[in-house]
Amino acid sequence: MPRSFLPPLSIVTFMVLASPGLAQPDESREYQDGARGSVTLPQGDRSFSDVVVDYEQGTGTIVDSARDPQAALGAPDYSGDVDDGSFLSLGCDGSVIFRFTDNALIDVAGADLYVFEVGPNVEGMTLAISEDGNNWIDLGDISGGRSEVDIGGSAPADASFRFVRLTDDGIDCGSRFAGSDIDAVAAIGSTMRFVLDGEVLFGVDSTELRSTAQAALDALARDIAAAEIGRFRVVGHTDATGSDDYNLALSRERAMAVRDYLSTRPALADVVITSEGRGEAEPVASNATEEGRRMNRRVEILGY
Repeated sequence: MPRSFLPPLSIVTFMVLASPGLAQPDESREYQDGARGSVTLPQGDRSFSDVVVDYEQGTGTIVDSARDPQAALGAPDYSGDVDDGSFLSLGCDGSVIFRFTDNALIDVAGADLYVFEVGPNVEGMTLAISEDGNNWIDLGDISGGRSEVDIGGSAPADASFRFVRLTDDGIDCGSRFAGSDIDAVAAIGSTMRFVLDGEVLFGVDSTELRSTAQAALDALARDIAAAEIGRFRVVGHTDATGSDDYNLALSRERAMAVRDYLSTRPALADVVITSEGRGEAEPVASNATEEGRRMNRRVEILGY
């Protein structure tokens, strides 16, 4: 049976935007890939997946130390001891879905995604990526070890992806660590992502920025300028209250309001800013509760 591991999303309000910050050059770090090689990631620890959305354990023998999907989050930490609990074994034909929260996968020149597969054997997997966790783009087979994946040609050039799905290929599942063994997943082609509380920005059903939001947007503009971000996209989202058409229009107008304000900031005079609305199409929490609906009412900033 599939198991969901998705916790409530922490909404970052404008008042604490300085906490996650934007990527700085000194965040670059080198990581061992479990096969006596290394990978350098410009965004350091921010590059790795943050949440297990779903894990469906496959067939075959899996020892207890390799059954925890949380072990595959964050930076790779395989010690060489197969019983160290640092990786997740999928099982034969098993699958796992990860989500990035403070960044998102995009297409850049060269490799965009690294999958760190470790353990006693090298197994294969199939890979898929998604913007919303519902609609998937299949990228085909990837080999074990350190798998470098270029999403170019398979994904729209201007899209950003928050979900990665790995599925074991069902071959060579005879060890006590059946299936592929996942230590970490990293987005090297990555955009900075801020999740902004819609209630901090707007009143109910309003597209006019609150006066309290403007000072925080000024601070955000300074942060973006300091990080030398050349372009970014403002994306509006709503909860599921109301019709699809209404929510789509509301999300677009709110995104445009944020875009228009940021475009007047002198620090961003040479930055390309675009906007779009997604309406209720990409929820991050259940619309069945008020807390979930509040989380879904948000504006995201995706910087490149």
